[in-house]
Amino acid sequence: MESSVATTLPTRRVRFRTVLSGTIGAIVEWYEYTVYGVAAALVFGQLFFPSLEPGISQIAALASFGVGFVARPIGAWVAGHMGDRIGRKATLILTFSVMTVATALIGLLPTYAQIGVAAPILLLILRLAQGFAVGGEWGGAAIIAVESAPAGKRGLYGSWPQIGVSTGLLLGTAAVAVSGAISGDDFAVWGWRIPFLLSIVLAAVGLYIRLSATESPEFLAEKARMAATNEKRDVPLVELLKHHRKALLIAIFARGGEAGNYYLMTVFVLSYVTLTLKVPASYGFTAVMVGSILNIIMIPVFGSLSDRIGRKKTFLFGAAAIAITAWPIFALIETGGQFAIIIGVALFLGLGHAAVYGPLPALYCELFPTAVRYSGISIGYQALSVLAGFIPALAASLILWSGGETWPLVVLVVVSALTAFMSVSMVKETKDVDLGSIGRAATRQSVSSKA
Repeated sequence: MESSVATTLPTRRVRFRTVLSGTIGAIVEWYEYTVYGVAAALVFGQLFFPSLEPGISQIAALASFGVGFVARPIGAWVAGHMGDRIGRKATLILTFSVMTVATALIGLLPTYAQIGVAAPILLLILRLAQGFAVGGEWGGAAIIAVESAPAGKRGLYGSWPQIGVSTGLLLGTAAVAVSGAISGDDFAVWGWRIPFLLSIVLAAVGLYIRLSATESPEFLAEKARMAATNEKRDVPLVELLKHHRKALLIAIFARGGEAGNYYLMTVFVLSYVTLTLKVPASYGFTAVMVGSILNIIMIPVFGSLSDRIGRKKTFLFGAAAIAITAWPIFALIETGGQFAIIIGVALFLGLGHAAVYGPLPALYCELFPTAVRYSGISIGYQALSVLAGFIPALAASLILWSGGETWPLVVLVVVSALTAFMSVSMVKETKDVDLGSIGRAATRQSVSSKA
């Protein structure tokens, strides 16, 4: 018989500070990640891969953006293990620090013209460090928000770190746009470095807030319960694969709805409008920034909606919207008109993506028990990111192959969205389930098997 462990519910002020730490951390980390993606789309081809043909050089630069995603599952596994064993807060401080140092060093990195082949090699190493950090960041920020939420508001609270992602995208894109306006023709010489170095200032603020946050009450309760019952567990990854394989697979394939498609609309589109459509880069910048603002507004709307009608219904609506609007969105972008491009990007970010992304943290957290939650949602979220990160490079290749036609991209979006739809359709609604009771039967089985 299990002993009950009394826990003190966090006050509203403590909840606010905890959720703010996850949100601010997400803003800073995704600002840094976005700055790299935008710079890769605009200048990294000529700065770090100049010996290649222009089109191939651009693909190589976008592929370097994807390299960071290779390290994400590793970061997810390491951070997941640490987060489930030593705590959410300490793990988030580690991922935050790694990301900040790597980003600042990229801003100081010599180019190919200055140090030759060492430049792209160092760039890729730092990009891997960024990917490692982000691999553990999202899961921790999502968990600490959801686990700190009051009853009936897990969808809303979980959506706040998602806002951080879009805010980071907005700030990163804006920073590159402003530095481009300031440096003018010298953007490729020194202007591109400014956004990377500005991250140091943002990071100082983010680290201060994160250090002041409290640990997740769910984690503290689970740790106290295990101590009281003297339970011995498998390492989180082993326990996850033994008893929660179905939940893990659902989490992995659910990401198809937004993972690669997000980078298609926020990274690739910047390259496409300038290099293929031959329109001003400001068209792409403006579209991404307007879409990001709409995304920031709508994510908590859909997160809150999932508290009322359920995670499943909200997510399935979003996945269906992504599939249905894929052709109209690319038709609008392909016109080359500034207003049309803005409408296309805003339609994706404000409707389909927001509806999928808003309830995602709560949906994921409700798939796994507390003891393996960090590992489960981090690995589930990041596994597909290995492929998603190369979507901009794949899209550039498909555009070259099709002679500038966008229909292959429409097919790519529809297939990925339908994959996510089918995956989440197998989930039972969990919005009213107690987080502490999730997976308890599997946990008891794991413990008894070791007795």
